[in-house]
Order: sequence, then structure tokens, then C-alpha cells
Amino acid sequence: MPADWPYRDHARRLRSRPHDWCLIDTGPPEAPVLLLLHGAGGSGHSFRNLIPLLAQDYRLIVPDLPGQGFTRAGSRRFGLDAMAEDLTTLCRTLGITPAAAVGHSAGAAIALRLAELMPLKAVVGINAALGSFEGAAGVMFPLMARVLAVTPFIPAVVSRLWGNAQTVNRLLASTGSPLDATGQAQYLTLVRDQSHVDGTLGMMAQWKLDALMSRLPALHTPVLLIASDKDNAVPAKVSAEAARHIPHATFRMIEGYGHLVHEEAAALVATPTLDFLARTCAP
Repeated sequence: MPADWPYRDHARRLRSRPHDWCLIDTGPPEAPVLLLLHGAGGSGHSFRNLIPLLAQDYRLIVPDLPGQGFTRAGSRRFGLDAMAEDLTTLCRTLGITPAAAVGHSAGAAIALRLAELMPLKAVVGINAALGSFEGAAGVMFPLMARVLAVTPFIPAVVSRLWGNAQTVNRLLASTGSPLDATGQAQYLTLVRDQSHVDGTLGMMAQWKLDALMSRLPALHTPVLLIASDKDNAVPAKVSAEAARHIPHATFRMIEGYGHLVHEEAAALVATPTLDFLARTCAP
């Protein structure tokens, strides 16, 4: 972990089978616990601007997902159900019962799955990746990810070819969130890590949402889905449509920002999140 990595001073390593987790643990120790879950290709660092706005009222547990960031995977359990199960085990190892989970992109789907496995009082999804690829892409993209994930040397090749500032900055801009120089440099660090690339490919290869989506109409946990209108990765209509199928869901639009709105404009995400949590997680 680089010396200037966000919240390095609050990071800790923890062995919780089957993974060697890296997580940020910050905020008042006796406060209600929030679990913050990043999306595919990211790490806990993506919440760096949101953490100080939430940590005044909550204890925040921010893990790097298995195989991504600085969490070393003990097995290739990168699918939705597997990661949710392993996060449940991690919470037991930590001796915590989260009051709520906040997830960005694919992390929002994991948060919703966790609501089926543990007694969460609320879930917040930020540009939640709850849709599927359309047409031929729906077949080819997952297939390509599965092939790449099991092909030797592919993570090294991807890391070498994409591990330059120009490519990473172009990828970030394509999501609608170009980020500042510091944010760009942090994602460049991740892309240059072959283990992180391998974990991301593995997650893409094993990602299946159909079962979760079919059960959402039976979910009774209060859910807030926040979307941004400039998101080129997961269009806002995905969250709006999902909110219509979840009994106790609220949809909130933020205008002028892209997929990484929680990094670009953390205050605009924190305000509705804190208001929602105050209503749903109060003792």
C-alpha cells in the first residue's frame, strides 16, 4: 500500500476465511456500524471523500473486496453470493452487526444480497449496477470475462497495456467521472497491480444478478438508490427501474456528475444518505 494511500493510518489486515482482508476501520468505536462496499475495479479508497462526512455519526468498515485493492483472495470466490457470504463471515470475525450497508455500483448489489443474509436496517446504493448487458453484449461480455479470467498471463498483459496514465484517465472519463489528478493516480496504482486486475476479471466472470433481481420484490429492507444523470457506465434509469420493483425503495437523482459521483461530489451523496439513515437506523 503506497505511503499516501487514503486512510492508510486507519487500515488493518484481518484473516477471515478464506481471505486475507484489508479494510478501513474508522469513526467512533461505539457508534452504529456502516459497511461501505466499492464496485468492480475499485477499492475502499473510492470512499475517501465520503468517509469524513459519514464518520462523525457512524463507525465505518470499508473492506477491499476479495482479490481487489489490497485484499488477497484465499480462493476464487468472486461471485455475488460468494462475496456476500464471505463478507458476512468477515463481520462475524470482527464481532460487528452492521446497521446498514452502502454500496457503489456492483457493491450495491452485494449490499442488497447482504440484506438477505443479515438483519440490515437499510441499504444505500450509489449508481447501483442492477442491470444486465443488452443484446449480444449480454452473452459476449461475460463469456469474454470468463475466458480472460482463466487464461494464464492475461492479468499481467492487461496491467502492462492499461497501466499508464493516458489509458486510465480515458477509462475514467468514459464513465462520466474524469476525476482530479490525485484520483486518477490512485486508479493507476490499482491497474498496475496484477492481482487487482485478476480479481476484477474474476468478479466480472462470475457475476450473475438474475436470482437476486427476481427476489427484490420480496425485500422488506428500506433501500435508497442514488443515481447521477451523467453516468455513462450505469445509466440512471437502471436505479429508477429497480426502485419500482423494491417495496420500500426511494430513488434520488443527482445532476451533473458521472458514475463516480461519490468521489466527485461526496457532499451531494452524503446529505441524502445521512437523512435516509437517520430515519431508518435510529434506535
